[in-house]
Amino acid sequence: MRLSSSTVVVVAGEEARRVVAGLRGLSNVRAVTRGDHDPEEFADLVRRGEATYVVHDADPLAEVGDAWVEFFDGVSATGRLEVAIEEAVGALRADRLELPDYYVVLDPEDMPATRRHWWLGVLAGAAPNRVVPAPASAARVADALGGLTAGRWWPADLAGWLRGLPRVVPDKAGLPGGTA
Repeated sequence: MRLSSSTVVVVAGEEARRVVAGLRGLSNVRAVTRGDHDPEEFADLVRRGEATYVVHDADPLAEVGDAWVEFFDGVSATGRLEVAIEEAVGALRADRLELPDYYVVLDPEDMPATRRHWWLGVLAGAAPNRVVPAPASAARVADALGGLTAGRWWPADLAGWLRGLPRVVPDKAGLPGGTA
């Protein structure tokens, strides 16, 4: 359960840690990088945000996203995606996992196709205004924060949405009827 009224933003991509660190010092942003804190301290810093935006680099769906990409690229071990999904569902139910208000995805045009489909298809299809592409620059991400708009929240039935991911085909993700 979120204790703060801050807008929580996950910055995702190869340069996420560097970009988040570059946001430190902005008056309305608390920028926290996961690698600088133990898990409990990190969770506490995110939960008790005292700024307009709490921005960090710890994607709560990273394992699910990685497993989905590997599943559709044909390189995952059997059952890896299902295990990642069930772990996420369990963490959601135990309040150990909470989706951010927004994702800012760095340089999606430079990502491999299936990874790009995860961000701009699967996640953006679930909550269209909640996934924002941006160049890998702290200044450009700061600009993106100022332009965030309200939109549909994540699916009400997160467990059902997560369990449906194995049927979401990459090049159809985010489109009506985008399942296999």
